[in-house]
Amino acid sequence: MADDMVGTGHTVDSRPRALVGWRMLSLLYDLLPVIALWFLVAVPFILLDAALHGDVRHNIAPYSVLWWMQWLACWGATGLYATLSWRRGGQTLGMRPWRLRVTDVVGETPAWRTLWMRYGIGCLSLVAAGAGFWWAWFDRDRLTWHDRYSGTRTLRMPKRGLRAADAGGDRVADD
Repeated sequence: MADDMVGTGHTVDSRPRALVGWRMLSLLYDLLPVIALWFLVAVPFILLDAALHGDVRHNIAPYSVLWWMQWLACWGATGLYATLSWRRGGQTLGMRPWRLRVTDVVGETPAWRTLWMRYGIGCLSLVAAGAGFWWAWFDRDRLTWHDRYSGTRTLRMPKRGLRAADAGGDRVADD
């Protein structure tokens, strides 16, 4: 594919695509910082609810305006976490241990609009019982819904660690 050429002469398709299992592990790992972020986002809403009702021993009423505002703020904060991470280094915290990286089809950093589209479609995919992730098992290019429709790719990068191959100082990739 001519449009998949990277500046180094390699195609993005020559790098291994991230398997569904690696993606699920990444999402599970990312749940930890996201929950911490949700705690921070929820504080102003809890304080506002306590001020409005004068009672700190109850929860925000389910499906109330304040409840919807809180969840919308949490969804937006999660989107900021994901898109900022993908834009800055191509990875969220959960993607790092498994060496996953988000790129566009030519291996470059995707545009903001593309990343937000990826996030939105990824959320819809999760709401649909992860169908968009499981789709990667059947897709000829192993792409998820959010990869395919946003024009992004999730790649598994090679290990960076190098070890000495011999006493002469030649070094080879450790994979």
